[in-house]
Amino acid sequence: MKTKIINIALLTICFLIPVLPLLAQPTPPVNAPIDGGLSLLVAGGVGYGVKKIREKRKKQQEENQTKF
Repeated sequence: MKTKIINIALLTICFLIPVLPLLAQPTPPVNAPIDGGLSLLVAGGVGYGVKKIREKRKKQQEENQTKF
């Protein structure tokens, strides 16, 4: 039992030692492009707004035509 624990500990150490230098390297900064996604979001919002305005005007015109 004691030799099993020692073997597991040595095996774990043997796998962890080579990994430690990799963890010490700094990660490069991630610069997310805000402009591309933001401009698409604004364009989508404008398109949706135009669609809603057209639907509202069309509905008002239909209501005005049925009244007369």
